[in-house]
Formats: sequence, C-alpha cells, structure tokens
Amino acid sequence: MLVKWSQMISALTSQRSLTIELSKRDVLGRYRGATFGLLWSLISPFLTLSIYTFAFGSILKSRWPQTSNGAASFAMILFVGLIVHGFFAECLSRSATLITDNVNFVKRVIFPLEILPWSMVAGAIFHTLMNIIVFTVLHYFLDGHVSGLVLLFPVVMVPLILLAIGIGWIFAALGVYFRDISQVTGVISTAMFFLSSAMVPVSALPAAYQPIFRLNPITFIIDQARQVALWGNFPDWLGLFEYTLVSFMIMMLGFGMFQVARRGFADVL
Repeated sequence: MLVKWSQMISALTSQRSLTIELSKRDVLGRYRGATFGLLWSLISPFLTLSIYTFAFGSILKSRWPQTSNGAASFAMILFVGLIVHGFFAECLSRSATLITDNVNFVKRVIFPLEILPWSMVAGAIFHTLMNIIVFTVLHYFLDGHVSGLVLLFPVVMVPLILLAIGIGWIFAALGVYFRDISQVTGVISTAMFFLSSAMVPVSALPAAYQPIFRLNPITFIIDQARQVALWGNFPDWLGLFEYTLVSFMIMMLGFGMFQVARRGFADVL
C-alpha cells in the first residue's frame, strides 16, 4: 500500500522529467502556430480584464465597498478574482477529458497515467504566474504602488493547487465512464465565478446567501489573495492550513478513486 500511495507524488519524484516534458508540451502546444506565441499568455489576461472591467465597471457601474478610486481599483480587485478562478476553471474544465484525450497513453501499460493531472495543473500554474506578473505591472501603473506581500500570492494558491489535483484525478476517472461530465464542467466553472467573491464581497450579500458563496472553494482563496496582493496584509494562516488539510484529503481520495477506476480504462476506451 505504501508503494502505491507513493505514486501519488511520483510526478514530483521518479517521474519528474516526464511531468516536465508533458507540461511543456501542454503549454507550447496551446500557442503553436500563433504569431505572438507565448506572448499570448501575457496578452490574454490583459484583454480579459479589459472586457470584464468595461462590462462590470463602466457599464454596470460595479464598485467595491472598501475603495472609492473608481474603475482602476475595481479592475485590480476583479483581476485577482479572475486569476484565482481562471486557474481552477482551467483545471476543472480539462480534467474530465484528460484520459479520453490521451487514449494512446492508456494502451501503454508502463505509462504512469496518474501524472496527467499533475502536468495539467503545472500548465495552469504557468498561466497563473503570467497573470500575476500582468497584475503586478498593471497594479503599479494604475494605482502607483504594489505591496511587497504580493510575493505571497503563489503561496496562497498552494491549497487550491492541491485541491485541483485531487479534482483532476476524480473527474479524469469519471470522465472515462460518463462522457457527459465534460459538458457540465464549463457550466460549473461559470457558476463558481458568479457565486464567489470574485465580483462582490460576501459581507455585502444578504445573510441568506452568504453560506452559498462561502462554500465555494475559490472564495476563501480569492479573499486571501486580495489580502496579500491588494490590501498589504498577511493571509489567514490558520485558515490556509485548514484548507490545505481538507485539500490533501480530497487529493488522497481522488488518487484512490483514480487507481481503482483505471483498471477498466482500456476496456472502455
């Protein structure tokens, strides 16, 4: 049992080189043939932010209670939510087709299928880091300052990364047997955005709706990311620790489900 459970982190140990290569292929393949290539990893978040800021900040006149500096500050607050949601949404939407999109790997008995969610998450982490770079530059340009605690932004994301890996194993396994799951993940990720603190602080909502928003796994991470990146405060370390424990348990559960389900992959595919 110990040997099998060690496979859960094999992507970071014995299979590290293979994981890195798969991650590179995933990132580079996305921009293959594009004129600007990897530059799109910096251009895309800027364009997305511009659209959301124009729609919600300028047209719908959305504002954040803690600020009164207009669209610029609202754009930065919104951007943090987009970064966190974008990471999790990418992992969620791709996880259901991880195995079905790599049928050739399933046919190879010696290929470690369990590392596929790791490479998927690694690709999402790359884009998240690019988004954080764009956020830092824009924040300095628009607001004239950047908190040094923005360096803790990736640290705040760690619990969500563990959760994404666990969800990746669960949905990758289920996606082989229930193909309709891939049609639902997009709807789920959209609902997670609008039912989180990405658009509005939970404290500003009616009390009856607040539990729904707080149960959203990205709400807490968005709030803590804003603490370090915008407000210049340290995160809730205890809350992050508890979140990490829960994420790790889901990660172990997901890996266990994947190991059981993988025995029938070849027959189904």
